Amino acid sequence: MTARSYYAPEGGLPPQTELLTGRAVFTEAYAVIPKGTMRDIVTSFLPFWEKTRAWVIARPLSGFAETFSQYIMEVQAGGGSDRPETDKTAEAVLFVVGGALTITLKGERHEMEAGGYAFIPPASEWSLRNNGATPARFHWIRKAYEKVEGIDCPDAVFVNERDVAPIPMPDTEGKWATTRFVDPADMRHDMHVTIVTIEPGAVIPFAETHVMEHGLYVLQGKAVYRLNQDWVEVEAGDYMWLRAFCPQACYAGGPGSFRYLLYKDVNRHMKLGTGRTG
Repeated sequence: MTARSYYAPEGGLPPQTELLTGRAVFTEAYAVIPKGTMRDIVTSFLPFWEKTRAWVIARPLSGFAETFSQYIMEVQAGGGSDRPETDKTAEAVLFVVGGALTITLKGERHEMEAGGYAFIPPASEWSLRNNGATPARFHWIRKAYEKVEGIDCPDAVFVNERDVAPIPMPDTEGKWATTRFVDPADMRHDMHVTIVTIEPGAVIPFAETHVMEHGLYVLQGKAVYRLNQDWVEVEAGDYMWLRAFCPQACYAGGPGSFRYLLYKDVNRHMKLGTGRTG
């Protein structure tokens, strides 16, 4: 396996001489947001954040992806927030792709650098600061936690990818593996954020079709990805957004590992429609 790396956008604008043609696409079943679209003019700002901007790459949309939002946050030196989350129902996963930051949760400080993963339970009192000299960049995935009577809310988790052994998929000789930051059998969790690694020449050998919504951010490498009926080339910095039941498969292109950060909703009954009779 090649060394780990974590692509992060830096903004800027293309020159006036560049062609407009790109790979961005939005369909009824999936979206592809290439790294080249993450420019200065598409950033957003959030309440109570200082020296910070965000690329919003997923948000709930009726009839499409409905369970989560995902931002790529860029916090300048000295920036951050003492009130980062304004929604008490929101749980969060943060994954650091550049620089370093400090998260304080319940009075305890956690220093995080590239590869760092944090799970923050809903209704938590936390803050985030960039005390370094260079920008910090991280993914912030938010979901409204679905409580279940008799099941406790998950505890906070702070860990780095380097300290978590990938789990190989069966019969793949380790060429397709998943780095899991929480136990998949832990019913307290209603979302998983993992890292999938596929070595050059390896494949996802069938068109997966399942109920989970997906957000896939390519951290490293390149591949050809099957999305619904289309084969799409993707590379580090690209983002894919799949609605439930969208078929997906993959060929890793090489020369190095193809790795992506994966969101999916898990471990809960499907919500049934309102206004039912009988």
